[in-house]
Amino acid sequence: MSEIKVPDLGESISEGTIYKWLVKEGDTVGQGDVLAELETDKVNLEISAEEDGVISSILRQAGENVAVGEAIGIIGSAAGAPAAGGSQPEAAAPQSGSAPAAAASAAAAEPAAAGTAALASPGARKLARERGIDLGEVSARDPIGRIGQADVDGHGAAGPQAAAQAAPAAAARPEPAKPAPQAAGKAPHAEDGKATERKRMSRRRLTIASRLVEAQQTAAMLTTFNEVDMTAILDIRKRRKDAFKEKHEVGLGFMSFFTKAVIGALKAYPMLNAEIDGEDLLLKKYYDIGIAVAAKEGLVVPVVRDADRLSFPEIERRIGELASKARANTLSLPELQGGTFTITNGGVFGSLLSTPILNTPQVGILGMHKIQLRPIALDEERTANRPMMYIALSYDHRIVDGSEAVSFLVRVKELLEDPESLLLEG
Repeated sequence: MSEIKVPDLGESISEGTIYKWLVKEGDTVGQGDVLAELETDKVNLEISAEEDGVISSILRQAGENVAVGEAIGIIGSAAGAPAAGGSQPEAAAPQSGSAPAAAASAAAAEPAAAGTAALASPGARKLARERGIDLGEVSARDPIGRIGQADVDGHGAAGPQAAAQAAPAAAARPEPAKPAPQAAGKAPHAEDGKATERKRMSRRRLTIASRLVEAQQTAAMLTTFNEVDMTAILDIRKRRKDAFKEKHEVGLGFMSFFTKAVIGALKAYPMLNAEIDGEDLLLKKYYDIGIAVAAKEGLVVPVVRDADRLSFPEIERRIGELASKARANTLSLPELQGGTFTITNGGVFGSLLSTPILNTPQVGILGMHKIQLRPIALDEERTANRPMMYIALSYDHRIVDGSEAVSFLVRVKELLEDPESLLLEG
């Protein structure tokens, strides 16, 4: 017999939420089989079996929060898995005895019932309260006596006696279909008679919400804007994309140009690559660039490590790998941790202009936007339609002055409009 425990989730993560179980009680499993999926603040992780056996008990249900190291289930040996309700005949025997014997038996059972209740999972206790079931009368299939929801369900359907016990409680409860219980939990602006749906926010969405609010409440956040003439980059991509892909087996996108331009600007204005730590500044001498990726469960920001040391194809390949993992929900925690500066591209969704929110504790984030033809004055007499992109820099004004932020963005613009200069940035 062994416990199924929540594994170590990495630095700064102490708990998660059971997203779903992939097995049920009674299933036979082998070592290495995936048993459950755990949702954390950043990624979803799989919990695997450490030995062969039978799932004898599921202690914590989907949707419950669990801590690192906590037992969420039991794997028993295939031959020794306990049968459900095995202790019922022994418990039923005193019913045929005299009244004093029955009273003595009930008195002796009270401490055991209290102990039994302490071993019940939160879901089992809740279900027992709703059905008016005494947990002391529920038989546990778990070898160590832990009662799960399935045990309470089985007890409730065990026979006429259980049904009779549950009947008074059921009569006292309001019908689930009645609108009254739902009214207290309706959305603030829901109107009577209007169709509404209430959905629980995922742990990741709650974390995103919390961090975005935290960024706005703790940083003195400002945004400055500029625009980039993308003619030169589009020309290079048009001329070189086929040869680039044939040689490197990866497409030449915009992100490698922007990553290189950001690194060049960070070298010129290092305060955008810093972090506030209490009353100190941490000036980072490395360039781990976060690339925001829209995944099903919400925005994630995997990190391209030491991006200044990577070539254009290496950057494109690494970003492609991280984006694919993000959409498949297979990113590891180390791939999401750290980062010195972030780039986000709302242009892929059609955004023309936006103010990105800082990815704390970073103090700078660059927003890319949609490329759009606009008439641009070339000089006093000539205009031309050029592919233009608005770019936005949100920054923490606590340590980055406005002049520095504006100069940083101008440097990004200059490097992008003269792509050959990016090669000189290294």
